[in-house]
Amino acid sequence: MASYKPSPRSKIIRSPQRAHYDKKTLYQVLDAGYLCHATYLFEGAPVIVPTAYVRIDDHIYLHGAANNRLLNSLAAQNQACVAVTHLDGLVLARSAFHHSFNYRSAVIFGTPGVVEAPQEKETILQRFTEQVLPGRWAEVRPPSAKELQATRVVGIKIEEASVKIRSGGPVDDEADYGLPVWAGVLPLQQTVGQPLADKQIRQGIKISDAVTNMVKK
Repeated sequence: MASYKPSPRSKIIRSPQRAHYDKKTLYQVLDAGYLCHATYLFEGAPVIVPTAYVRIDDHIYLHGAANNRLLNSLAAQNQACVAVTHLDGLVLARSAFHHSFNYRSAVIFGTPGVVEAPQEKETILQRFTEQVLPGRWAEVRPPSAKELQATRVVGIKIEEASVKIRSGGPVDDEADYGLPVWAGVLPLQQTVGQPLADKQIRQGIKISDAVTNMVKK
């Protein structure tokens, strides 16, 4: 699979051995997440906002209300920047200076554009739903024409990207390895809890297969 050629804005300078620019690694990081942070300019000042996303081929898609300031600002700009981060562990060293994190992070740059066609918009929203919970789209009412009209979808074509990954244990100064201090990694992971039924759910409705399958993972 192809790689992105880094430019001065996307090239990783600090710890370059952790850098990846290939699409395979980028897609793995993006597809493992739900939330990103997107940046835009508002009245000349930078703003960063957390929001849901989904990757389809070489595009990142964001969605929200038709009057969403983030989406409208992105649509008016010719460049966008989106970041995704997964925190995998706390790296505990023998010295305070060398404490770190294990992580997978991606920063992408690209050109944003509004998705106007109702059928394309619905297809993308279906992918959003399936990203959140595989199998859920078939269990619920699809969006109405009015709801589609009230929803804005912006796609960002990935034109440049960099991934940075850290894994493994702490790296201490040689002189500190003899210190009587515990060192190692405290892994962190996102887990699925037990489903909590909505208070207004009708009697006799069982937990859906999509939810059950997610809990079993």
